[in-house]
Amino acid sequence: MSEKRQKAVALSYDQEQTYAPRVSATGKGLVANQIIKKAKENQIPILEDNTLIELLSELDINERIPEELYQAVAEVFAFIYQTDKKMEQSNKY
Repeated sequence: MSEKRQKAVALSYDQEQTYAPRVSATGKGLVANQIIKKAKENQIPILEDNTLIELLSELDINERIPEELYQAVAEVFAFIYQTDKKMEQSNKY
């Protein structure tokens, strides 16, 4: 049985430019490792959700998230928001 290659998808959202998040990077194997490494270097929260990654990795770079995935992606952004708030509070002390 072979080991599954790691996959990663990066999302971006600019509410002034678009109404839906976009895929900003996607990759597997070494490319996925680089995406994750860059996120960690820039203190960008990482959420592991294999099902969502499978769905998002089918999209093209710069493609908007389809409506069917809004709820799942909203949960990702809620996670990021909560993580950012916790980091801000821990940096105050």
